[in-house]
Amino acid sequence: MALLIKNGRVIDPSSGTDDTLDVLVEKGKIKDIGKDLSDDDITEEIDAKGLIVVPGLIDMHTHLREPGYEYKETIKTGSEAAAAGGFTTIVCMANTKPVNDNASVTRYIINKAQNEACVNVLPVGAITKGLKGETLAEIGELKEAGAVAISDDGMTVRNSEVMRRGLEYAKSFSMPVICHSEDTYLSGEGVMNEGVVSTRLGLKEIPPIAEDVMVSRDVLLSEWTGHPVHIAHVSTVGSVRIIREAKARGVKVTAETAPHFFSLTEKAVESFDTSLKVNPPLGSDDDVKAVKEGLKDGTIDVIASDHAPHSTVEKDVEFDNAAFGMVGLETSLSLSLVLVKENILTFPQLIEKMTINPSRILNIDKGALSRGADADITIIDPETEVVVDKNLFRSRSKNSPFHGHRLTGRAAYTIVSGRVVFSH
Repeated sequence: MALLIKNGRVIDPSSGTDDTLDVLVEKGKIKDIGKDLSDDDITEEIDAKGLIVVPGLIDMHTHLREPGYEYKETIKTGSEAAAAGGFTTIVCMANTKPVNDNASVTRYIINKAQNEACVNVLPVGAITKGLKGETLAEIGELKEAGAVAISDDGMTVRNSEVMRRGLEYAKSFSMPVICHSEDTYLSGEGVMNEGVVSTRLGLKEIPPIAEDVMVSRDVLLSEWTGHPVHIAHVSTVGSVRIIREAKARGVKVTAETAPHFFSLTEKAVESFDTSLKVNPPLGSDDDVKAVKEGLKDGTIDVIASDHAPHSTVEKDVEFDNAAFGMVGLETSLSLSLVLVKENILTFPQLIEKMTINPSRILNIDKGALSRGADADITIIDPETEVVVDKNLFRSRSKNSPFHGHRLTGRAAYTIVSGRVVFSH
């Protein structure tokens, strides 16, 4: 039994491939890539003419909420949302209940995913026990159980000595560290970006320096310990500058941003739509410009959704009292394709930031189209107009500010280990 994908524009940044080719899949693996392929065992054929065939997209920053908050999202519904968005591999953060700070929770997530998920689900363990920033989690045990990185995302490790020790222990286990860089003494009880808009709306403010200060600290700790850090959800002018300068002097730092940080500004909050309450907050026009420049020049390596589902219980309240976060798995690709339309990124550069770059940062064997590799493949329709309808989301939560927006491009097929798990 084999699957043949014909006539597609195959883009694989890992090998520099960008050509009209066929892809032959057999027994869950890529058997061949080339012109005019055929095989006696072909049982399914996809004509990808006018479509773009790429390595399965990887989202290295999601929140699946299970265990503990299944009313917001489950591993099953989160994986279905991922498949609808074109993602074949997703990485889930540790802020569950109980926190993924020990091997038993890591194994639970992996087992649950093997039984119920339609895409690859890779867990991130916590840096500190209970995400309290006080005592290091058992990093070696987390890795042995299957965690691909450690992060206290959702919280920040405020104590610099604890963070230093976390990096040193992570180094001994070759474990990637993902940093939620926020000085919570500066952000306090703020709910949106500090500026003219927050003053006019009368909402509590989060100054951009709250992000910049901790990005600077985490970069310096990386430089001191010699262990790489990956900065999550970069959103400010200052953070982009700090990371760019650190890379220029050889610091092992990588970074990601989320689509809402290059698609929206703080002005959107004038609607008081609580889906727009995110952490870090939506920034100024200058922040959006800086994020786009960071993507263009390679300062920002990855685009990740920071998919953060919340129910109406947390979101249908006053803006001050609403939870931070928006869902993103099902809109991430369409929003990111705008970067190609705006000539900020080429198609290969965009795919690189959503496939091989996260794969290399996490040290996982994904993100490439090569003979013998797992047949994780995304086929993109770059021209179809999409009207975002949150009521059709596969995610259990609907907290998206993009409902009703007209976008261009979407995933046409999502293929995991040679099996079509989603198609339009």
